[in-house]
Amino acid sequence: MTMHKFRASSLAEIMTDPKGNELLSVGGKTCVEKIAKELVYGFDQVISSKYMEKGTEVEDKSIELLNSVLFTNYTKNTERKTNDWITGECDIFTGSKIIDIKSCWSLPTFPVTAAQGKDKTYEYQLRAYMWLWDVDFGEVAYCMVTTPEHLIGYEDEALHQVDHITPELRITMVRYERDKAIEEKIKARVEAANVYLQLVIEQIAEEHTY
Repeated sequence: MTMHKFRASSLAEIMTDPKGNELLSVGGKTCVEKIAKELVYGFDQVISSKYMEKGTEVEDKSIELLNSVLFTNYTKNTERKTNDWITGECDIFTGSKIIDIKSCWSLPTFPVTAAQGKDKTYEYQLRAYMWLWDVDFGEVAYCMVTTPEHLIGYEDEALHQVDHITPELRITMVRYERDKAIEEKIKARVEAANVYLQLVIEQIAEEHTY
């Protein structure tokens, strides 16, 4: 069986602890079933939203903001790495740590403290990058930059126009330390997901044999 390598950005979907003696949670199974359908039918569903569109459009501005606050010269990473279980392309590799950029949608969605920025999806994504790049530390950098006008729609522009705010107040860093025990848990969960993936693919084939 060829091992399906999970994307760093989707790891959290299979990492939720299941109930009882199950190997995958209900949400984890749903994630695997979606992957099975894509593999059998040969498509890759790309989910898009105005929040994701902003993240893509302003990524360079967010990195520029980060550099202005930290007095650094970080650039966007373009290398994708893969091991036997996962695959991912981090935003910034400094040589000693990973920084993952999260461009927030608006002022109300911007976490102003590290505690507010704790997020399991982003944490597992960052842990995947630390594992792939073999570094001991990683940070999620929440950046608040002005939203492109065409994305704002009917929302109050004052919640999106932020250039007048001190740059230091528009960056929130959440730091994580590498944990190899969690990496072992990821390995086990990915392997369990692959077993279920094969079962679902076989089920699709059986139910469509006429």
